[in-house]
Amino acid sequence: MKRLLPLTLLLVAACGTPQEQCIARNTRDLRTVERLIAESEANLKRGYALEKRTERYRTFVPCLLPSPPDANGNPQPPRRTMCPDTETRTYTVPKSIDLDLEARKLAQLKDKRRQLLRAAEPVIAQCKAQYPE
Repeated sequence: MKRLLPLTLLLVAACGTPQEQCIARNTRDLRTVERLIAESEANLKRGYALEKRTERYRTFVPCLLPSPPDANGNPQPPRRTMCPDTETRTYTVPKSIDLDLEARKLAQLKDKRRQLLRAAEPVIAQCKAQYPE
């Protein structure tokens, strides 16, 4: 199930109109900067950052193992046992940050967003002209 989620998201993203796909393709950096701005603003509001950590741990799951043939060479039914497996758990932990540094980073990100917005305007207009809806 976990492996299907990225594929599903990819298919949903590919379902946009050609105009939406063109705009999305040409404003990827802008969306990234927007996400970083939101994250930085939330960090400053909270006073700390949130860090995701992933932990792998071993579990055991029911499985079937082949049984050796009997003395006459006849196959035997597989035997039920527990087999090792690895699972992953992701969790969030608070992380201390330098608030002054975070504020400077936010200001730089906002400047970068203004630059990207100016650069994106003609590209968006071109996408709208090329793929009218």
